[in-house]
Amino acid sequence: MVQDAAVAAPNVYTVLFEDEHVRLVEARVKPGDSSPLHSHPAGLVYVVSGGKVTFGTGAGDRVDIELKTGTSRWRAAEEHTTASRDSADIVVLIFEPK
Repeated sequence: MVQDAAVAAPNVYTVLFEDEHVRLVEARVKPGDSSPLHSHPAGLVYVVSGGKVTFGTGAGDRVDIELKTGTSRWRAAEEHTTASRDSADIVVLIFEPK
C-alpha cells in the first residue's frame, strides 16, 4: 500500500489544517527536491507559486508538467512521484474533503 503524501514525503507535504470535514495540505517543492511514490485522495488543488515538475507513476511512466500560478482544478485520487524541474520553490495547496 502506498503511503499518504504527508507521511511519505514530509520534506514536501505539510498538513496545515485537519478536522472531520477537510484536510488542507501544503506542497512546497524546492529546487532539486523530489518525493517518493505516495498517494492523494481526491481533492481541489490550488497553485500558489507555479513551476515545472515531473510526475511519475508506480509503473515508471513520467510526464513533465508546468503548474501555472493562480490555477486550480479538481484532482481524482492518485498515486505519483514528484520531482522539481524549476529554479524556485513551487507551492501548491491541496484541499481534501473527507
